Amino acid sequence: MKDVKRGFVEKDIIWFGSEWKDRMSNAGEELFYLLNRGYDLKTASTFIGNHYLLSERQRLALARMVSSQNSLASRQKRELRPNALLNHVYIDGFNTIITLEVALSGSLLLKGMDGAIRDLAGLRGTYRIVDKTWRALALLLKRMDHLGIKDAVIYLDQPVSNSGRLKALILDMEKDYQVNVRVELLNDVDRVLYGKENVVTSDAIILDNCASWFNLSGQIIEQDIKEAWVYTIAI
Repeated sequence: MKDVKRGFVEKDIIWFGSEWKDRMSNAGEELFYLLNRGYDLKTASTFIGNHYLLSERQRLALARMVSSQNSLASRQKRELRPNALLNHVYIDGFNTIITLEVALSGSLLLKGMDGAIRDLAGLRGTYRIVDKTWRALALLLKRMDHLGIKDAVIYLDQPVSNSGRLKALILDMEKDYQVNVRVELLNDVDRVLYGKENVVTSDAIILDNCASWFNLSGQIIEQDIKEAWVYTIAI
């Protein structure tokens, strides 16, 4: 199968390199300041992006890394410990799998102030299985076995192309692992995860609406994909 670098954009090397590091950090500090004073994210990030002459991708990165102090405190309170004993988890499928594929591709990842790792790959209703998909799923299943997770429900967005093929691949691979996996195709994954405990996702909206969350992607990337490019800013 062809080598595919999920989420790779050539200009990221410049936009998220040393030349822009200080400007991105300053922009992040000011965005954090505005969010803590009640400005909504879209308005504040547009204002800061214009002031610092940031590209659209840099603006999106800031919006995915920076959160208000209230949001951070709420997420931290509901985040489960890395060594938590979990019998079951509910996984935001495309969110988790694509992030791992991006990590394996050496493409840009963002570590938010909340500790969650996010990508800029963008789904936009289309998805295709690539050469990194098998390894991403293997790492996910292996890590759940290592943590002693007995049951996992993986939710995939049904309207997204190839969601059925991905479901079939997951169910075929899970036979080689101890964790019992169920895959469900849904029209609105976000809403289903609202209010649930032991949620695996980096989606900020879900993190703000779930009962508890587990940073499984972050743990896999930190321990099993050491070559991953994880970008962060000092605030």
